[in-house]
Formats: sequence, C-alpha cells, structure tokens
Amino acid sequence: MKKQSVFRLALTATAPVMAGYVVLGIGFGLLLRTRGYGPLWALAMSTVIYAGSMQFLAIDLITGGAGLLTAALTTLLVNARHLLYGLSMTGAYRGAGRYRPYLIYALSDETYSLVCHPPKELAEEDKPRYYFLVTLLDQASWVLGSVLGGALGDVLRFNTEGLDFALTALFITVVTDQWLSTKDHAAALTGFLATLLCRLVFGAQSFLLPAMLLIVLGLLLLRRRKGAET
Repeated sequence: MKKQSVFRLALTATAPVMAGYVVLGIGFGLLLRTRGYGPLWALAMSTVIYAGSMQFLAIDLITGGAGLLTAALTTLLVNARHLLYGLSMTGAYRGAGRYRPYLIYALSDETYSLVCHPPKELAEEDKPRYYFLVTLLDQASWVLGSVLGGALGDVLRFNTEGLDFALTALFITVVTDQWLSTKDHAAALTGFLATLLCRLVFGAQSFLLPAMLLIVLGLLLLRRRKGAET
C-alpha cells in the first residue's frame, strides 16, 4: 500500500481523537498558564510526560511543592493501566522495527483503542507504519492544543475560575460511560467508596495516594473473587 494511503487511513481513524486532544490540550495549557507557566512549559510537559490526566495532576504537584516520592507514586498509580496496555501490545509491536521505541513511549488510552483495531484493508507489512502515524498524530494534536492553550493564556484575559474542573469532568464522563455500558458496577463503586473513605480519614490535601492504593487493593480483591467464582 502506498505511504499516502496508509497516512490517509491513520488520519481518518484518529481524527475524532485529535479533535478531543486539541480541546483538552487547550484546557491544560490555559490552566498551566494560570499557575505561571507559559507555552514552553506546556510544550515540554506534553512532549516529555504526555499523560493527559497525569499532566493535569502534575500542575498541582508542581505548584503545591509535592516531594519527588509523592510525585513518583502518584504517577505510577495513575498510569499503572499502561502496564497492561503495553503487555497486550507486545505481539503487535514485535515487528515494528525502528518505530517500536516511540510506540511504547507514546501509547495512550485512545491510541491503544485505535491500534487494537486497525482497518481491515491494511496490509500486514503496513501495520507498523500505521501504528506509528496514529500514535504520532495523537500526540501532535495534544502538544498542539497544550501550546495553543498556553499561548492563548498570554493573549486572552478572562476569568479562568473553574477551569481546573476539566479533569474532573473528564473522569466523570469516563465513569458515566463505564456505568452505562456494563451491568457490573463493582469497580465504579469500589473507586467511589474508597475515595470517600480516604477523604474523610485523611482530609482534602492528603487523601489522593491512600485512595488510589485502596482502590488498587480493592480491584485486586474483586479480580481474585471473580477468578475463584469461575
């Protein structure tokens, strides 16, 4: 298949993701700018970190003076799902050649959903290039949105109060979709109850890490129980 055709397939598949990434990236860049960090910081974070939800959390970690250990544990727990993504893609990425390091580095939730289901008309030898283009287009749109948001924060003067709710809104959307798409709500309820308990016990400033640890423990116990039942 011609290179132009592979690019067209990749662009068509990732267009909806790119649109969402640009919008969310703008929100991240604007929020980062309100904390005193301009578009160059947005560019650096979106290029090097490239972890949407973690980047929003990183703003509070950076500006709140969080220690390295806290930042490292938070990042590990928030992005632990990518370990499972990566393991499931080892077969598909085995023949990716020079693309493989970048594919491993830049695997995001939405990119994962796209590369798991490549177009049927795509030839086997064209898949590595397709994976690379989808991954690159997704990250490029996130970087573009972040830089635009940081730049707009320097030009536009408006009340950004409540802008940091974008991340909360994103997670509410994800949880709502998960709740509606399945009859098993054990995972969602585990997350809600664990967070509420840790919020009451540890307070608003210190509940995040204990809540995530408790959620992970709860999900592991649920998985073990379901495995025993089957």
